[in-house]
Amino acid sequence: MRTLSCTLLLFALAPARGADRADILVADFEGETYGDGWTATGTAFGKGPAKGTLPNQMAVTGYRGKGLVNSYLGGDGATGTLISPAFKIDRKYLNFLIGGGKHAKTCINLVIGDKVVRTATGPNDAPGGSEHLDWSAWDVTDFAGKEARLEIVDDEKGGWGHINIDHIMQSDKKFTPDRVVTDYPITEPYLHLAVKTGAPKRRTRFIVDQQTVREFDIELAIEGKPDFWATADVSAFKGKQLTIEAVVPLDTKLGTLVVPAAKWADADALYAEKHRPLFHFTSRTGWLNDPNGLVYANGEWHLYYQHNPFGREWGNMHWGHAVSKDLFRWKEQPVALYPQKYGDWAFSGSAVLDKDNTSGWGTKEKPPLVLAYTSTGRGECVAYSTDDGRTWKEYDKNPVVKHTGRDPKLIWHEPTKRWVMAVYTEADKKQWIAFYTSPDLKAWAFASRIEGFYECPDLFEIPLANPLRAPNIPATKWVLYAADAKYMVGTFDGKEFKPDFKEKQQLWYGNFYAAQSFDNAPARGAAGAQRRVQIGWARGVTFPGTPFNQQMALPVELTLSWEDPTQARGKPVLTAKPVVEINTLRVNPPALAVRDSTTRVVTKPEVLADKLDAFELFLVIEPEKDKGFTVDLRGTKLVYDGAKRTLTCKGVTMPVPKLYDARKQIELQIFVDRGSVEVFAENGHAALSVAALPDVKNDKVEISATGRALLRYAIVSRLKSAWEK
Repeated sequence: MRTLSCTLLLFALAPARGADRADILVADFEGETYGDGWTATGTAFGKGPAKGTLPNQMAVTGYRGKGLVNSYLGGDGATGTLISPAFKIDRKYLNFLIGGGKHAKTCINLVIGDKVVRTATGPNDAPGGSEHLDWSAWDVTDFAGKEARLEIVDDEKGGWGHINIDHIMQSDKKFTPDRVVTDYPITEPYLHLAVKTGAPKRRTRFIVDQQTVREFDIELAIEGKPDFWATADVSAFKGKQLTIEAVVPLDTKLGTLVVPAAKWADADALYAEKHRPLFHFTSRTGWLNDPNGLVYANGEWHLYYQHNPFGREWGNMHWGHAVSKDLFRWKEQPVALYPQKYGDWAFSGSAVLDKDNTSGWGTKEKPPLVLAYTSTGRGECVAYSTDDGRTWKEYDKNPVVKHTGRDPKLIWHEPTKRWVMAVYTEADKKQWIAFYTSPDLKAWAFASRIEGFYECPDLFEIPLANPLRAPNIPATKWVLYAADAKYMVGTFDGKEFKPDFKEKQQLWYGNFYAAQSFDNAPARGAAGAQRRVQIGWARGVTFPGTPFNQQMALPVELTLSWEDPTQARGKPVLTAKPVVEINTLRVNPPALAVRDSTTRVVTKPEVLADKLDAFELFLVIEPEKDKGFTVDLRGTKLVYDGAKRTLTCKGVTMPVPKLYDARKQIELQIFVDRGSVEVFAENGHAALSVAALPDVKNDKVEISATGRALLRYAIVSRLKSAWEK
């Protein structure tokens, strides 16, 4: 049972009593139209009030009744104005609910004569934020008795280019948000916060020594049973008084919704949940997206990632952190980066090991880890760690780069002995990857840029296979890679990337985004080449009804070979294969093992294995010419079309490269977990990731062919949980 002994203070910043005159409603936007005398121009406001949230918009909360002014109609690119009929100023204050963009061009204006005498905007001017409406008020005492009108303006096409307005009231009282404040003496390392997914988001602040140390939005379970309990680590404030302020109704018993605790919420049940993936990384609780700061140091793989600790949907961007010895058995660490303040979120970035201590933030014997990330309120910022990536200190001269863009990727360029930052940037109405250089990770100079890449760049040098050991074949090439899994191969001199071919190439298809490769990854074996290990976000792989949401894709090792792998000719292409550490999760003996068959023919549906949960299927099959086959993976169908030479799963279609002119067979390596299917075709020359919840009534793998197909290899291996203790 969750109980709390604390001092509870309620105070109303809502209307102060003391005036007897009744409030005057100017507009409540409850009708099908805006009403007599209201005039709309442009497209943003439509023909009448919105009935809440519009398509592709985050959930709108805080408005009264069923309708409101919402200029998101058609998205942020829509513009227009909404002008009220004239009315007389007859009270001390003009109050209204407002949300949306914090731009001069997304505003509500009070106009007297031809002059704007008061103006207000929403609270949001950077990625993140929420669509919650709060009270705002103008003191209009100076205009008593005058005739006025209201202009609601949306003339902004960029992010947060819209405004929300509701319940405009004249009153002798100033309306401001209701807040509940509770004092907590911090004697335990954690606070548990009750979350009801889909409930209105409530702005919440943690205050220590009169300073705001955390501020975020959370769907507090004010009504009904919590769906889960989020956990806030407050161990840094142990022994101090923590004040929590939440924008909630005044009768809210905050002490039942935020509870001190000695352990993480539901710690004993973590990683044993019914729907928890067995071998893909998921956060303990909350949302995750882009992998950030992938770096190997002191025997640990570090996975940082975009994280909302306070809900299972996107928002409140922090950097989560987990470490592993083998890329599968992850141990989650405390949050690595907190936002500096509300609205200044910690967006994506990268991390490196500063081996030579060029920054001076460590020592030669103990070099620091250094990360770069996008602070949405400041620009590209750096921070450093001298305790193996557990805690980070910001550079006191941040930001180091200011521009319109995000997602800095750091690398060391050995030939020039300089650091390089590859970062997404927007300029001249185009999208670019820009390159900056630095001797010490502190002072950065612009070097060049290349057009046509969007978000989350990765830049790395990689060995180029030379199967014939032919002369004049370079030992390595450079790869420039972006969030959509499209890339170019070329050269990089430390300042400028020059692609070998104009067309981008693609390795991954489906639910895969914003991948990053590890800095400083170790070689495999004493004499082996350094590995290029990549992890991507399996965007859209979701787990309904759970305290966690989204997962990372399988960690893979990238190689660079040729379109014809037996010859050094054609284009160099990336291949991806699951890292060898996956072998430690295989359960032996296999559930099925068909090896080097020349007689096993599939002509009708055949069950290969059953009683499966998470598993791997290695398949080599030779269909008749232009014919195909279907693999049923616990209810998820993977279809090969021989005429088109494509694989399709859950609506995602991937071309299958033809590597050998004479070979008729197709090689597939397939991984099925509790929320996803991943397919690696033709020795990793194409990769597919899709969201697929298994049919709980189906635990079989079945194969069928159109025509006849020769089943040469079929090995089904169960995979045990990476979370097993």
